[in-house]
Amino acid sequence: MDPELMSKLSEIKTYSRLKVGQVDGIPLPEPTCEIWDKIYNFQAREDDVVIATFPKAGTTWMQEIVDLILQEGDVEKSMRAPNFVKVPFIDFYMKPMPPGVDDANAMKSPRLLKTHFPIQLMPPSFWDKDVKVIYVARNAKDCMVSYFHFQRMNQCMPYPGTWDEYFSAFLAGDVCWGSWCDHVIGWWKAKDRHRVLYVFYEDLVEDPTREIRKIMKFLGKDLSDEVLEKIRHHTSFQAMKKNPVTNFSALPKAILDQSISPFLRKGEVGDWKNHFSVSQNIVFDEEYKKKMEGSGLSFRTQL
Repeated sequence: MDPELMSKLSEIKTYSRLKVGQVDGIPLPEPTCEIWDKIYNFQAREDDVVIATFPKAGTTWMQEIVDLILQEGDVEKSMRAPNFVKVPFIDFYMKPMPPGVDDANAMKSPRLLKTHFPIQLMPPSFWDKDVKVIYVARNAKDCMVSYFHFQRMNQCMPYPGTWDEYFSAFLAGDVCWGSWCDHVIGWWKAKDRHRVLYVFYEDLVEDPTREIRKIMKFLGKDLSDEVLEKIRHHTSFQAMKKNPVTNFSALPKAILDQSISPFLRKGEVGDWKNHFSVSQNIVFDEEYKKKMEGSGLSFRTQL
């Protein structure tokens, strides 16, 4: 990582929580809205690979899996820089760090990129270049819980309020990057028009080897079972939690306060049961049924 940037980051002692703006009715961090023209006009390259997710759906996990596949299982190469440097986040802008699109523009091909944008906000050049996208979808209940804890510890995100307040905001789509339902449905439909591999977080937890093999095939890589096993081991929750490349320990406490909640918290399916009250679960299920009916999508909330 750029030593000058690391020095700037280490000097940050306090960071003001970001305000929220909107682009086409989608709530986004205000700095993202400020540079929207630059993001929208971002130029994709034909050999780009994009990881797209709703926040807290296994983004970092998939970044590390795909990076290792592209590096053909070379763990040493995968340790070259923190995850957030290896894979530019095109949506984001947080001073004193440069915008993610600037990092991406400065990167040699082939590039691995990350976005949380719903399908309608994707820069058009990605479709013009017929770029490969891996979309990871996680069940809404666990996504909500994980996002709540992430916003508690991430000093760059809006403060989430109490769990009850956050529950209502998430259900209404009043969180950064908008409605979970619209997001997963939008990308589900996109797979029929574009080169999108749709991966379910729960499938990845259940059988990582099977899912990694699917991803390898999608990326046109034919790696041995031995290499596949090495990738599976290196991207296990336990390994990633200890790995400074993936656990975000390179960022100072003023940005990510991991004493409040670790960046890699549990990685489980079904943790929502420790947070939802009986009445919240009833309310959630009713709303969920209304919004997801007819979508063709089915999620597991426990394994």
